Amino acid sequence: MLERYSQDSLTFKKVEEILNSNLSDTLKSVASKVIKERPLSRDEIVYLLGLRDSAERKCLFDLASCVRHDNVGDTIFIKGIIEFSNYCKRDCLYCGIRASNKIPRYRMKEEEIVKTAIEAANCGVDTVILQSGEDPFYTTEMIERMIRKIRETTRRSVSLSIGERDPEEFAIFKEAGASKYLLKQETVNKKIFEMVHGDDYERRIFLIKTLVSLKYITGGGDIIGLPGQTLEDIADDIIFMREIGIKMAGIGPFIPARGTPLENYPVGSAEITLNAYACTRLMIPLIQLPATTALGTIDKNLQYRAFDAGCNVIMVNFTPDIYRSNYRIYDNKRKVEFYETVRDLSKMNRRLTTLVKTQSSS
Repeated sequence: MLERYSQDSLTFKKVEEILNSNLSDTLKSVASKVIKERPLSRDEIVYLLGLRDSAERKCLFDLASCVRHDNVGDTIFIKGIIEFSNYCKRDCLYCGIRASNKIPRYRMKEEEIVKTAIEAANCGVDTVILQSGEDPFYTTEMIERMIRKIRETTRRSVSLSIGERDPEEFAIFKEAGASKYLLKQETVNKKIFEMVHGDDYERRIFLIKTLVSLKYITGGGDIIGLPGQTLEDIADDIIFMREIGIKMAGIGPFIPARGTPLENYPVGSAEITLNAYACTRLMIPLIQLPATTALGTIDKNLQYRAFDAGCNVIMVNFTPDIYRSNYRIYDNKRKVEFYETVRDLSKMNRRLTTLVKTQSSS
């Protein structure tokens, strides 16, 4: 047993409580495995994902919160995202900025992106996230140059979420100073992936593994509620992320976007999404786990509820207003504002980084 799960740890105490309760045998088995740092089985994850009983769900969330506390602490990290282009060469069935969708398009200039990154850093975010569609307009040299400028001027971590690039480009971006890269698998069910995303499943998995091998803090993640998806599929996603060494995960419910083939498909389950957060924390205790904007788009309070289920990150949006409404990957996307988020989290007595507290009060 590791020191962080000593008899004085919150996790140890919570596990003891579960083992001495009248809760289900499956929950007791899960608790026993967590304290021994053994991975949960697929069947156990499926059981947890499907929980509806309020007492058992509360137990699951409490256990995930204890694991978070003992592994990464209770600080909520606020990261700033800049959506710098909504051009995309892909045609994913679920995405509002897919190539076939008729929407106003924009591209931010390099100097505009760097200026916005400086504004985000001045607010106290610890990471600047550069996100876009898969837009080949931004060459390797342009991305590399922006990373270097942002690192030099802000001293903040730089995270990329710009889709599939060649392994050589990943290496160049890493050398330039990018430390994190989000490339979600969306689903490891190949049939579903190819139906909604295209026929490059093997390449997507290869590239995610490449990012891990390059020592990025690699982000995976899935969409909850894709057509044909089962709880077993979601469990497989969580197992996949643990097995290949994912260190951050973007997990959110499916939300339809106008003009896409799935525009009339139902919204993904918020309850299963919250359960998935908790399961991911139990399976990957050190993971950086955002309370995603997609969940907040269903209900702002649900996004904050994610911090009760093991999450420890929230992404606030610094995309300039003239562009923001056109980065419509799904409909009615919530505007997660920095000062509003800090105010809300402070009212809930959530622990924030010293940098955020200092900058937001100045």
